[in-house]
Amino acid sequence: MKLLLKNTTILENQNPFHKQQVDIEITDGIISKIGKNLAVKDGFEVIEKENLHVSQGWLDTSVVFGEPGFETTETIENGLKVAAKSGFTNIFLHSNTNPAIDNQAIIQFVKSKAQNSVSNLHIVGCLTKNSEGTDLAELFDMKNARVVAFGDYKKSMTNANLLKIAFQYVDNFDGILFVQPMNKDIKGKGFVNEGEVSTKLGLKGIPAMAEEIEIERNIALLEYTKGKLHIPTITTKNSVDLIAKAQAKGLQITCGVSVNNLVLTDEELVDFNSNTKIYPPLRTETDRKALIEGVLNNVISVITSDHCPVNIEQKQLEYDLADYGSIGLESAFGALQTVLPTEVIVEKFTSKKSYFNIENNTISEGNKADITLFNPNKEWVFGKENILSFSKNSIMIGKKMKGKVYGIITNNKIEI
Repeated sequence: MKLLLKNTTILENQNPFHKQQVDIEITDGIISKIGKNLAVKDGFEVIEKENLHVSQGWLDTSVVFGEPGFETTETIENGLKVAAKSGFTNIFLHSNTNPAIDNQAIIQFVKSKAQNSVSNLHIVGCLTKNSEGTDLAELFDMKNARVVAFGDYKKSMTNANLLKIAFQYVDNFDGILFVQPMNKDIKGKGFVNEGEVSTKLGLKGIPAMAEEIEIERNIALLEYTKGKLHIPTITTKNSVDLIAKAQAKGLQITCGVSVNNLVLTDEELVDFNSNTKIYPPLRTETDRKALIEGVLNNVISVITSDHCPVNIEQKQLEYDLADYGSIGLESAFGALQTVLPTEVIVEKFTSKKSYFNIENNTISEGNKADITLFNPNKEWVFGKENILSFSKNSIMIGKKMKGKVYGIITNNKIEI
């Protein structure tokens, strides 16, 4: 593959060409030359797009598809194509499957389904067998099968002692635990944020405290064991404060936030659109602003699309009966651009790759081309016609977007 990207602006801190408009020559997957007004060599395909910007390839740390077991919801092949079209060269796939991704055999099956895709698939193996929270899964075997971390997708760990043992065990091979904080007893039968909106609408609420108490407990376990903890998505102001204090102590704790919670609030619930039923839930404007501040001051280190496809049969039901989840890959960049600067978004999509042992290639001559291509200024409205996923359960339908992704270049392949 021989490509020449013309008139493209590089966004990459520490890069000598940062914010400069240059041409980028790519030969057989390697960046062979960067400069102004490069000549087009024989056999090279020229790529020239309106207001073309590039950055390192993006990473999404919280994605589910469905395969194996729920292929009508989403397949791995199509899901990775959606990721590529949305700008993500790497995604972390969590277990929302049947069977669960809790052993080497299932891991090899999932990886085989991704072999011909452009985007790279990395697996977060189950922390407990079948994600049931009772017995630890085959963690060391899965580590040898090259999972990036361990976690039971969207499930909190009720058994504190089992979580303590897990921290201690994976520390032997520098493992990272993904643990979603939610105290089941305090959550009860709630399914939206507990507050003024839920009261007005007569919907059962989840107190912010349900998340925060679990974070406090998990931080205490982390401090005792000296392990590594990543909280996939936080939603409240107090959660930001608790994590900031833990980081100030030197604990190895990182956290993410969903695009949905940075852009939207529980005011979206007023029309009872079941696409707004996500987990953890949309919170208040005060929480949303605190999450934005947490991103800007680097307490929150990653932003995720929290992509969760759901079949129409499970989504178009009465609000309290509908499944949780919204797809988010296609709208992630455009939605974020309405609340955050482009450079901050790029940083949150790229800066933690090395931490998770993901190959981190800067945009430099001689390096592997692992690049996302986008226009940060294009304004548009997200509609059903923009959905590439099999499932159409998007919380962002009808929302204004700013910025459009063109595609990616990675692994000597291109998806535009």
